[in-house]
Amino acid sequence: MRYYSTNGKTEMVDLREAVVKGLAADNGLFMPERIATLPTTFYGQIDKFSFQDIAFAVAQAFFGEDVGADALRTIVNETLAFDCPVVPVQANCYALELFHGPTLAFKDVGARFMARLLGHFVGQDRKQAINVLVATSGDTGSAVANGFLGVEGVNVYVLYPKGKVSAIQESQFTTLGQNITAIEVDGVFDDCQALVKQAFMDKELNEQLLLTSANSINVARFLPQAFYYFYAYAQMKKQGLQNELVFCVPSGNFGNITAALFAHRMGLPIKRFIAANNANDVFYQYLETGKYRPKPSVQTIANAMDVGNPSNFARIYDLYDGNHHTISQLIAGFSFNDDEIRATIRDCFQQTGYVLDPHGACGYKALQLSLSENEHGVFCETAHPAKFKETVDAVLPTPIDIPERLARFMQGRKQTYRMNNSFDKFKDFLLQNAPR
Repeated sequence: MRYYSTNGKTEMVDLREAVVKGLAADNGLFMPERIATLPTTFYGQIDKFSFQDIAFAVAQAFFGEDVGADALRTIVNETLAFDCPVVPVQANCYALELFHGPTLAFKDVGARFMARLLGHFVGQDRKQAINVLVATSGDTGSAVANGFLGVEGVNVYVLYPKGKVSAIQESQFTTLGQNITAIEVDGVFDDCQALVKQAFMDKELNEQLLLTSANSINVARFLPQAFYYFYAYAQMKKQGLQNELVFCVPSGNFGNITAALFAHRMGLPIKRFIAANNANDVFYQYLETGKYRPKPSVQTIANAMDVGNPSNFARIYDLYDGNHHTISQLIAGFSFNDDEIRATIRDCFQQTGYVLDPHGACGYKALQLSLSENEHGVFCETAHPAKFKETVDAVLPTPIDIPERLARFMQGRKQTYRMNNSFDKFKDFLLQNAPR
């Protein structure tokens, strides 16, 4: 499989280069030259397959031309050592719980898959250290850091905005040490993302260091998230609820919903999608007006979605040839402020007993407002609510428990480097500290 850039100003590359480079030379995002459609027989029997078997079939469609079947099966099985159940919340409304991985967030699958795929490609042929740069607004950093922890020859640099991630999220990538370095940036997520992108475009850095990204700008990070939607469909089909199916995805950098749209292109019979935003409503405004106008992000209690210029918009735009009508017909948009998010967490618990995290609350609320009587809605519950304990406890009658896995992270010692959002400072840091 060859991969082209969304900016269209550079030659296509193979999967290995797309994964190792992360970002195209013209600053665009890599896209596969074609998207395979899975046979109707697969969808007819999908409810009889395990999560691992479903993911392997999907992974073969994406990566099978470049990775042998045995190696790919191993990567998939090691990635999916946990379940992602669909749980009923209210009539016709179901939560796809994506927080049962090591860091209790949906990004575990993409991070673990990428770590193993990257290891497969560079393996014994590695001639220099690989430096993984990742910007995070919350859960990406912890998933990537834990996915790559201890991987020989790979060093991870997590850039995160000072004071704008939860304490538990911060502990998950600042206490690990080993090959994980946390960089606390005086700015917002978009500043962190800009530093990462600038690093990939800097000639001197790339002459001296082998850099790659583990954000959803990397094809190996976002594509495996398509596994979720096939598996959710299979679970709904087991219950006879697969018709008129609507998926609602809380969206920040738009990697997760882009993966869902890829699944749709592969033939997954989903009626429509909803992108649920917090107050960072750039995509919602695009759906309303047809104009894409990035703007500085604002801080919210759903911090993992605090993105003012979502990178993966370029992939969505490319996927549908820039046709606003097509995009807006397939994807609806909603935007909720902090008060609405808090009220949704409180109301959902009072009415159903289900505890939402702030991001899942956006998805749940969007379904409440838009689902018709004949539709079945599935929203992504993207992280365990305990990762946002202060916010959730403030609106529920009793405090929620912290799972043991999260508690262990909080016992570690914070190790971080602090810097402003100057690229020169970041560049100097890498040149002085990153292994060659």
